[in-house]
Amino acid sequence: MSFAAPPTVDHGSARRPAVRNGELAKTLRAARERLAMRGEIGPRFTRELLIHHAAALKAAAFILPLPVMATGFGLSVFLGPLPAALWTLVALGCYLALVATARRFGSEPVPDEALVRWRGLFLTGHAMTGLCWAYLAALDPAGFPGREFGIFQFTVLFVVIASTAMISFTLKAVVPVTFALAAVFLGLGIAGEPNAAHIAMTGILIAAVAFFSLVSEILRRSALRGFVHQAEKDELIAELETAQVISDEARRRAEEANLAKSRFLATMSHELRTPLNAILGFSEVMSGEMLGPLGSDTYRSYVRDIHSSGQHLLGLINEILDLSRIEAGQFSLNEEAVELVAIARECLGVVRIKAEAKGLRVHGAFEQNLPALWADERAVRQIILNLLSNAVKFTPRGGEIVVSVGWTAGAGQYVSVKDDGPGIAEAEIPLVLSTFGQGSVAMKSAEQGTGLGLPIVQALVKLHNGGFQLRSKLREGTETIAVFPQSRVLEVMPALDDPRWAAE
Repeated sequence: MSFAAPPTVDHGSARRPAVRNGELAKTLRAARERLAMRGEIGPRFTRELLIHHAAALKAAAFILPLPVMATGFGLSVFLGPLPAALWTLVALGCYLALVATARRFGSEPVPDEALVRWRGLFLTGHAMTGLCWAYLAALDPAGFPGREFGIFQFTVLFVVIASTAMISFTLKAVVPVTFALAAVFLGLGIAGEPNAAHIAMTGILIAAVAFFSLVSEILRRSALRGFVHQAEKDELIAELETAQVISDEARRRAEEANLAKSRFLATMSHELRTPLNAILGFSEVMSGEMLGPLGSDTYRSYVRDIHSSGQHLLGLINEILDLSRIEAGQFSLNEEAVELVAIARECLGVVRIKAEAKGLRVHGAFEQNLPALWADERAVRQIILNLLSNAVKFTPRGGEIVVSVGWTAGAGQYVSVKDDGPGIAEAEIPLVLSTFGQGSVAMKSAEQGTGLGLPIVQALVKLHNGGFQLRSKLREGTETIAVFPQSRVLEVMPALDDPRWAAE
């Protein structure tokens, strides 16, 4: 039975978030209000307790007549057939009315304001059955020969009190309401009674009414705690369903946004590259004066600016597309055996002219005899070029840049680019490593970029199962390190000493 979750949760209705989230929010709010006030939680579960009580009565519909008929048979021995038959018919009628009330309660919807009335109907039905047992308790055993009737009276009343407490414990005060009059008659019966055995049995019956009233209340509270725990569980389930639906909605939107981004980039890359290639091609022809002199140094300067701006724009487009492919999982590595030192030397030669034009000293520190690395040569080259370009871009004139390649402590290989530039504040390092992130130095620099260089390096290193580190301090410089794991280092096979191979 669910007390917190709605009857149905439409998991396929991700495209109707307003209706769905509104329903779940309303359910959760009601559950929290219901569970918030522990002291007043009993009345809030009246419906569940009455449903449980009605179900118990319907389940015991074939058992309840048995003690009545057995008692009627015993009364026929002591009182005669006619009084016993009349009592049996009245008692069976009371129990039949009680079961009919339970069936009616379960067959029709009951509004909240009618719950108190239904509880009163159930208590009235139990009180009517209690009148029948009060008649048995009012009979004086002294009017019958021997002790048989006293034992019969004690046994029947004790069994009926216990069975009522066990079957109808979810109805509050059911035992006192049913057997209070019987207890009164039993108490009156022992007044002036000289028989000690009868007094003892009567006292036990009166105590049984109090005892089973307590047991019934304990069981009712235990059932109530079970309902509360079920409600708490259903509340958690509803919250999990809410989180799942929200997560599904967010994932769907992210997928749609990613698809839209991919389509945009695919379209725009074509639309941008087509005129950009024309700009680069024509500007290169004009700067080389292949079709004749331009006639003005100013025009030559303009053409060179157009060509360099076009190359810069093409580089930005390529960076954005590279990062987009990596994030979409569409960047596949073309792995082969590569020499990390050789690639680093090539990249150093590419940036050396630009670095020397800026007055920077660039040199390498390479470990000798490094084995080959199983990697994508183009990706490794892009990693080193991005790191070198950043160092050249942000190192002031007269600075120094050192490229190092060597072994790691874990038998892997690393490439490091270290400069003595202005450095990066520790608080800005996460920002610099994020997509499109730029630190305060980049903001002040005249050579601002897209902020994609380091994110691309991180992504490419991650594709190689490696790691990336950025170490920097203000006014002390920056060091970036790309680490390739031992699993990508190709070990050199030792020479074979077998004479058969030597003979060949």
